Amino acid sequence: MHVQEWLETIPAVAIYALVGVVIGLESLGIPLPGEIVLVSSALLASQHGDINPYVLGACATAGAIIGDSIGYGIGRRGGRPLLAWLGKKFPKHFSEANIALAERSFQKWGMWAVFFGRFIALLRIFAGPLAGVLHMPYWKFLIANVFGGILWAGGTTAVIYSVGIVAEAWLKRFSWLGLVLAVLIGVASMLIIKNRAKKAAAERPATAEPDPVAVGD
Repeated sequence: MHVQEWLETIPAVAIYALVGVVIGLESLGIPLPGEIVLVSSALLASQHGDINPYVLGACATAGAIIGDSIGYGIGRRGGRPLLAWLGKKFPKHFSEANIALAERSFQKWGMWAVFFGRFIALLRIFAGPLAGVLHMPYWKFLIANVFGGILWAGGTTAVIYSVGIVAEAWLKRFSWLGLVLAVLIGVASMLIIKNRAKKAAAERPATAEPDPVAVGD
């Protein structure tokens, strides 16, 4: 079966559910390839007429915001012992060095670490649970979580969907070769977005220090 015909057999609702669940679980604190799933689904939407990119972006955004909020609640309740438990279960992602790095980012940038962390794989996993562990006021976390989730999920969907539309002729002509090319272009686009997010966080004026993470409410 031609790859394009095979892709068109995937139900749209299954794509929406997969994107929302995977991104939600990743935002909750479980190391999953949420960004890869979102990029792949946005590319698929550009070639699959039944998949609505607006619905796809909305599902991705909802998964990101809800997952982060649940992670915040779990982190607030579980505290430091939760981080130690996660370190045993996922030593590669929740090592002491990674936790220390993420914690320094939160203590220095506060709610901005939640916002820009959405664009960085490591902080995307840590953001919700660690904000809860550090008792960041929920209203600050929610603002950064909502705006970061909308910009990351919606922006990623829009950029990759547009890339897929442009690459449609290649996909039709070269099948797998075109698909691989489109994926590479999409990944390159995401790397550019990530680098810009990192630079924006690093270049924040020293005179406008963000609010420190609160010890309590």
